[in-house]
Amino acid sequence: MSRIFNFSAGPATLPREVLEQARDEMLEWHGQGASVMEVSHRSKAFGELAEQSEADVRELLGVPDDYAVLFLQGGATQQFAMIPMNLAAAEQPVDYVVTGQWSKKAAGQAKGLRKVNIVADAAGNNYTDIPARADWRLTPGAAYVHYCPNETIGGVEFHEVPDTGTVPLVADMSSNIFSRPLDVSRFGMIYAGAQKNIGPAGLVLAIVRKDLLERAADAVPPILRYAALAEQKSMLNTPPTYSWYIAGLVFQWLKRQGGLARIAEVNQRKAAKLYRAIDDSGCYRNPVAPACRSRMNVPFTLPDAALDPVFLAEAQQAGLAALKGHRSVGGMRASIYNAMPEAGVDALVDFMADFSRRHG
Repeated sequence: MSRIFNFSAGPATLPREVLEQARDEMLEWHGQGASVMEVSHRSKAFGELAEQSEADVRELLGVPDDYAVLFLQGGATQQFAMIPMNLAAAEQPVDYVVTGQWSKKAAGQAKGLRKVNIVADAAGNNYTDIPARADWRLTPGAAYVHYCPNETIGGVEFHEVPDTGTVPLVADMSSNIFSRPLDVSRFGMIYAGAQKNIGPAGLVLAIVRKDLLERAADAVPPILRYAALAEQKSMLNTPPTYSWYIAGLVFQWLKRQGGLARIAEVNQRKAAKLYRAIDDSGCYRNPVAPACRSRMNVPFTLPDAALDPVFLAEAQQAGLAALKGHRSVGGMRASIYNAMPEAGVDALVDFMADFSRRHG
């Protein structure tokens, strides 16, 4: 069997070691005589898995004790609604920084629930740059400031954590969590859909400062209330056990790689190779301002859009898959998350150079 290099933005590639372990444990997991998918989430064995995965998250990210770590059902999009319901009173304004499609969608969902103020919007530059922090128009008395540190579609990434003073900062880190060390104490809440840098779709990791858990009104149903979910250790109802299991394997894999400092070095090297190949080619172009280029999602265009299907077909034949850009922006996009090996980026760079020589 020959595996491709999968550059999909999500569901994304997983570490080969993790897939091989999951394969080997598929029918019989940890002496249970059954698959992890068949074991009760209330069992001692799964409870130990849950405890270990939380401990690994805390170790990898340095999560302080005054934060809850939650493993939730659904996707990050569900959090777009849960966040204003849980972290803001009905009459309290909430601030949103819009730097791409995902932060725009988050603000849009919050608008039906709370008074939303767009404190900065990069629409004027077509979401290819980040508005300067000095230009943000923060709202006095806002419940929180929400932003997306890495926009998967546009390939824009914050390389510094913005200062919002005493107002809690909420971050959608779906596509760059665990990609480098992080000071969790700078945030009120971090959340991430699993299918990019953690594991399979269907799971959300949420890290919430405990003093914020009690903000939700009694009218919020328990299944949507972070405090209730934290009290029940993410098992208020049956969680997505297999996705949680795979996430746990990924956390262990990250630790074997040397932790996030080591992962960050590899990610920086991979991104630098790909951006250098684009910038030096005379053929390809990345539209994002260099100061905020993403290390995880690298969009690029060809000199003639008519070449796009040719590029994609030849790339697929070369074992380089899922390079088509998002439908809203077109072009190409290479997602090079933690699990994308450096060899995959090298293969893409070599292919791009050869394609440019033949078609550029």
